[in-house]
Amino acid sequence: MIKKTLLLIMILLVSGCTIVRINTTSTDNIIDVVLSKENTLYNQIGKGYKYYIPRGVTYINTTEYNDTLYSNGNYYYLYIDVVSYYHKKDIEEVKNNDSYYYYRKIENGDKKGYVLITEVDNKYLIKFVYNYSRIEVLVKKDEINDAILNSSYILSTIKYNDNVIKIMLDDDYFKNKEEKYTLFESDPENEKFFPIYDDEEETDETEQQVDDESDESVENNKDGEL
Repeated sequence: MIKKTLLLIMILLVSGCTIVRINTTSTDNIIDVVLSKENTLYNQIGKGYKYYIPRGVTYINTTEYNDTLYSNGNYYYLYIDVVSYYHKKDIEEVKNNDSYYYYRKIENGDKKGYVLITEVDNKYLIKFVYNYSRIEVLVKKDEINDAILNSSYILSTIKYNDNVIKIMLDDDYFKNKEEKYTLFESDPENEKFFPIYDDEEETDETEQQVDDESDESVENNKDGEL
């Protein structure tokens, strides 16, 4: 028994992993714990950025600098704002009000953002802005904390490649797109980025795509898994 315990301790020391207990019944605690970790994992690479997709979340596709992910019947829309990152634009302040189901301002060193949850047709639209990126997902009430957990892991692991972004900014095509990728300058209450799907429009073909993508998930993580 002592040998097994010592072996486990050695494995943890060598791998550099730490065991962190997360109270998944508390939205605030999920955000605090996950965003406080220095995560270096990644298994998804885009144009000028990379990030980690946690287990249970599947990559669907990329449209320009926006990724679509899927988990447990819900679509996650990830928006990467490389222009704001490159120019180090400050995030626009969002004022809390009584119409929000949940609001939390985030300041974690030089990384800032907020979590805003509003009720939409008996579901809850989560808008999680952090690290010059944003995730939007529409979920049931009892799925909020799972979505916050997934979003926290994804946004906290986004790493930008300054050299690649600089090359893209020098490109004429990217300059023409520069105005589009400034997600921190618009009114969060009036944005219409999130496409709300009717359940009847969810086809078997889409579900099959999710299964196929899950089987072909990128496994570039060399440090372990969250």
